[in-house]
Amino acid sequence: MRYSVPICGLLAAVALASDVHELTKDTFKGFVEENDLVLAEFFAPWCGHCKALAPEYEVAATTLKEKDIALAKIDCTEQQDLCQEYGVEGYPTLKVFRGPESITPYTGQRKADAIISYMTKQNLPAVSEVNKDTIAEFKTADKVVLVAYFAADDKVSNETFTAVANGLRDNYLFGATSDAALAKAEGVEQPGLVLYKSFDDGKDVFTEKFDKEAIESFAKVSSTPLVGEVGPETYSGYMAAGIPLAYIFAETQEERDTLAKELKPLAQKHKGAINFATIDAKSFGQHAGNLNLEAGKFPAFAIQKTDKNQKFPYDQEKAITEKDIGQFVEDFIAGKVEPSIKSDPIPETQEGPVTVVVAKNYDDIVINNDKDVLVEFYAPWCGHCKALAPKYEELAALYSSPELSKLVTVAKVDATTNDVPDEIQGFPTIKLFAAGKKDSPIDYSGSRTIEDLAQFIKENGSHKVEAAFEKAAEVVEEVVEDLPEQAKAATEKVAEKAEEVTESVKSAASEATEAAKEAVTEEEHDEL
Repeated sequence: MRYSVPICGLLAAVALASDVHELTKDTFKGFVEENDLVLAEFFAPWCGHCKALAPEYEVAATTLKEKDIALAKIDCTEQQDLCQEYGVEGYPTLKVFRGPESITPYTGQRKADAIISYMTKQNLPAVSEVNKDTIAEFKTADKVVLVAYFAADDKVSNETFTAVANGLRDNYLFGATSDAALAKAEGVEQPGLVLYKSFDDGKDVFTEKFDKEAIESFAKVSSTPLVGEVGPETYSGYMAAGIPLAYIFAETQEERDTLAKELKPLAQKHKGAINFATIDAKSFGQHAGNLNLEAGKFPAFAIQKTDKNQKFPYDQEKAITEKDIGQFVEDFIAGKVEPSIKSDPIPETQEGPVTVVVAKNYDDIVINNDKDVLVEFYAPWCGHCKALAPKYEELAALYSSPELSKLVTVAKVDATTNDVPDEIQGFPTIKLFAAGKKDSPIDYSGSRTIEDLAQFIKENGSHKVEAAFEKAAEVVEEVVEDLPEQAKAATEKVAEKAEEVTESVKSAASEATEAAKEAVTEEEHDEL
């Protein structure tokens, strides 16, 4: 017991030790000048995502320290000017510095191994030269490594591979060798390419023509595990893969491992056509509802066409076996399985200036017409959506005249009860489907004011419609009349606001609506 105090002191010292450098406005510039490569985290102490990142960041810093790659952090509540200088708008923001002038955003995942992998790639040339002495170590330097084997005088293959490496250096490690004996030892004919990986069978050999697009496709397909795992760190990658995703829901790791082994032959058979992945049903079981499965009834299986957000749930009364799922997948590929469509009933009448869209009339209202259509994808429980509602009604009214309504539609869809073509990851999401360009909608990222939304429609819509702001005052009156009973006291406040602002009807309408909303909020105490 007499050693307890010194030991506690030692443990405290170890706990306080950190390989992450905390920088200020006075020390930041000098630090990035002294270090060739720096990953800087701009954070706020109260930020939940920052707290979750902190231990991962510490582990990465300790590992990367050995490679002379520095990790730093800046507290934006204390260093506001510095964070503003580098355009920090959210937390955490991570940026890669190669000196004070060369700055790029960190685009990797927020896990220690992902940070280590990403920064290791940043520290190497786009293509590293390997030889018989370094090949073994290089092949295991990351989870995925591509090594090209071509003759020293094969400039075409060299340039092709370098072009691929320059474009994908954030994703993979690239190496190359002109040693013919080494190529033979690896069982590769020049020009050849092998993707080495720390999962599945350990490597894939490229067998197509040595072409940039073919190599990029090979890297994308071969670097994806045959049966991976869907989670917060991998979800966006699967959504961006461009091919359907087959979900395997199970509540325990043991059951997920068993089902992954059962369905692995199918994943191998359909490699490059469908991605297979398990998902923790205890942690993310609610996502089953998004795939039109019955949440809480597991194990379960479903396929999602990620490009069109179509869902194909497998009958949850049936067992998940290689044979049965194999037939389901074959039928899906052959187009014999109809997508499951979740939809509210089509409204019998459209009441109010905002057009209500459901899954069953989505194509008619949004896609199959020559109008510029602004769509708000919302959730009923979303506080930001509730705050936007009166403004959005007013915005829609600006285009309600017979002339303008032929050119512009302002619509909304409850994305929690209706299947929509795009995977919506936040609420409200606002997109403009311009006439003649329906296949490439434009996301709205500006402030949620009537004026800015109207300007967005004018600038990005095909018809370049100017909003009829003279209608705004009338809309304010209608919005107030539609407010809940407890908000009627706000009417006088609305009128006062409207009278105070006399420079233009446009500004009067906006401020009056805001006043009404504030009065309602005071009564309803909207928790979101």
